[in-house]
Amino acid sequence: MFQRLKDKWKVDGFRLFLILCTFAIGGSLCGYVGRMLMDLLSLDKGVLWYIIYIIVVTILWPFSVLLISIFFGQFAFFRNYIGRMLKRMSMRK
Repeated sequence: MFQRLKDKWKVDGFRLFLILCTFAIGGSLCGYVGRMLMDLLSLDKGVLWYIIYIIVVTILWPFSVLLISIFFGQFAFFRNYIGRMLKRMSMRK
């Protein structure tokens, strides 16, 4: 599995480690900040709370991953990765 990722992204083992760490820490940061923002709304944890939480996390994820990628030296990779992702979603040409 890791070899497939290394081949797909054309990176070596250490850089793959940094990229995976960035994904993990950025995703955790996104979830943490999303939960803090949801606490400000003071909604009951019902269906509406989860729907809004998913939307908030979806919006926050690219920003949190880009922020963390700066510290790991992987900003260029994630800028291109998110750009390709937005292009596939037809949000950017």
